[in-house]
Amino acid sequence: MPSYRVAAAIGLLQPGVAAPDVLPQAVAVAEAMTTVEAHDVAVVRGQARITVRFQADDDQTARRVGWAVLARLDELADISGRSVTRRFGSRWYPVRAQS
Repeated sequence: MPSYRVAAAIGLLQPGVAAPDVLPQAVAVAEAMTTVEAHDVAVVRGQARITVRFQADDDQTARRVGWAVLARLDELADISGRSVTRRFGSRWYPVRAQS
């Protein structure tokens, strides 16, 4: 089964949102839809970045999972640098809309 990941840079949190709650809530959204392989918070170029890696049968399913995670993150904080990517070998490539 292909491996995908959704990532976003986290900016200012919404009022009442605690920083330690953001990653678990993003992971919970993905876990409700698929198998989560890994999750992480890292500092990239001075900005917090959340990454959730998960499995999906195809790109269309992965886009739904990724968008759901991004929608939840958008409710919790200002986000930027959003991406949903698929792993091919050792590289990650953007998941494109199907035409």
